[in-house]
Amino acid sequence: MAARLPTYFIPHGGGPCFFMDWEPPDMWDSMEAFLAALPHDLPATPKAILVASGHWEEADFTFGSHPKPPLIYDYYGFPPHTYELTYDAPGAPDLAARAARLLGDAGVPARLDDARGYDHGVFIPLKVAFPDARIPVVQMSLKAGLDPQAHIRAGQALSPLRDEGVLIVGSGMSYHNLRRYRRHGEGIVEESDLFDRWLGEAVTAPPAERNARLAAWDKAPAARLSHPTEEHLIPLMVAAGAAGEDPGRIVYSDRVLGAMVSGYRFG
Repeated sequence: MAARLPTYFIPHGGGPCFFMDWEPPDMWDSMEAFLAALPHDLPATPKAILVASGHWEEADFTFGSHPKPPLIYDYYGFPPHTYELTYDAPGAPDLAARAARLLGDAGVPARLDDARGYDHGVFIPLKVAFPDARIPVVQMSLKAGLDPQAHIRAGQALSPLRDEGVLIVGSGMSYHNLRRYRRHGEGIVEESDLFDRWLGEAVTAPPAERNARLAAWDKAPAARLSHPTEEHLIPLMVAAGAAGEDPGRIVYSDRVLGAMVSGYRFG
C-alpha cells in the first residue's frame, strides 16, 4: 500500500504572479518558497494529484478526464508572456472516474468532463511545486451554491484516495477581497487578521469541531469582509473533509498586499 498522503489547502496567489515582475519585487517570494518546498514535506512522491480549484464551478461535482488537458489562461491584463506559460502534466482519466464513483457511492452526484483543461488555480501553483509536470493531475470542480458542508462531505468521500498515493489539494486563498486590494488595502490588515486568526483556530481544532466551524465559516469575525464571495475559500472544505480524523496545522502565513494569507496541512 502507498504511504498515506496528507491533504493541503494552498494559496495560489494572484493570476500568474510567480512568473512576472512586481513592485516590490519580493511580494510573492514567501508564497512561492512555500509552494516550492511542498514536495519535500511529503512522505512519498504522489502517484497523482487531485486539485479542487476556486476557479471552476458546476451544477454537480465534476472531475476533468481529459488525458492531455490544455491550459485555461483565466486571468486578465497581465504581460503577454504569461499567456504563453506551459504545464504539460498529463491528465488521469481513470482517477477522475474513480473519484466520481467514490462520490456516487456516498450519495453525492458527480460527473466527468473530458474537454476542460487546467485553470490557473491548478497550473500556476503546480508549476511552482512540481515544475517537471510529470505527475498526472485531475482537476475537481466546486459545486454550484458553494455549500461548505457539501464540500466537506465530498472531501470525506474522496479520503480513500490518500491511501492510493493521491495528493488532495484545495487551491484558493484564505483571504480574497479584490475590491479591498484595488482600494490600496483600506481596512485589509484588521479584517484579514481577524479572519485569519479565527480560521487558524478552526483548522487546528479537533476534527469534528473543525468541520462544524468550517461549515459555519460565514459567521466568523470579518468573514464576509475577507470573502465577499466564497469560491476561493471553499476548496479548503474539500481538503478538510478528506483529512478525516487527521489534525490540521498552519504551514504557511505571510502578509501579501497588506492581507494575512495562510496555508494549511492535514495529516
